[in-house]
Amino acid sequence: MFLSIVFCMCSWRLVGVFGTESVSVMEGDPVTLNIDFTGIQRDDIIMLKFGIKDVLIAAIEREENQIMLINDGVHEMFRDKLKLDHQTGSLTIMNIRTTDSGEYKVTSMNKGTQLNKFSITVYARLPVPVISRDCSSSSSSSNCSLVCSAVNVRHVTLSWYKGNSLLSSISVSDLSISLSLPLEVEYQDKNTYSCVLNNPISNQTQHLDITHLCHTCSDCICYCGFTEAVIRLALSALVGVATVAVLVYDIRSRSLQEKRSEQTAASNSD
Repeated sequence: MFLSIVFCMCSWRLVGVFGTESVSVMEGDPVTLNIDFTGIQRDDIIMLKFGIKDVLIAAIEREENQIMLINDGVHEMFRDKLKLDHQTGSLTIMNIRTTDSGEYKVTSMNKGTQLNKFSITVYARLPVPVISRDCSSSSSSSNCSLVCSAVNVRHVTLSWYKGNSLLSSISVSDLSISLSLPLEVEYQDKNTYSCVLNNPISNQTQHLDITHLCHTCSDCICYCGFTEAVIRLALSALVGVATVAVLVYDIRSRSLQEKRSEQTAASNSD
């Protein structure tokens, strides 16, 4: 008995290593399993299991004239995500998520043997990196300090490029964190710079507009990005409110103290 499964998707990478096939796919894309039922007995049931606990996500039975998907016993996390072509046996997992990453095993219920194994890695869709002026850095009179950042990312690399040449990069694997990468350029620099966020199957690029972000005049405002600007304004407002509250309290305290002194003096004169 021979079972051949081919994964087809919008963007993928397939590598066979010692009987285990590795697939990389973007989150939200469909993954189609084209199952060849040639040589499969009609009373056999092919099962697709997921993860170390062998969760049953699909059971396929070949009947007289068509191939049927059996819902009984199938885990609910996949039940509404499966689409079967009853003529060809193609099984599609719709809207695959990062939580669907892991090992998938194809087994024959009659023989009780594993026919194949697949390792699927689902990558989250990448945000566009943000380039902003680095206000925390003391730029020289000739250089402009910048920072490129990406929020809540994992399994990615953040890089600065000058034209097609790599200048610097930083990577993160398992943890979902925020990345930032600094860069200093001259105010009059005419080169092309770009910040690239990428994983093994996709990338997002933000090009640097030096004229917009970098200014040579001493009274120019430092543009640090919307979020940081809002935080700074909020902190300034809080400091202002606190200052006014302290002044009001001080004035009231002094007024009350003066009244008490006057009352004490009046009592002593009586």
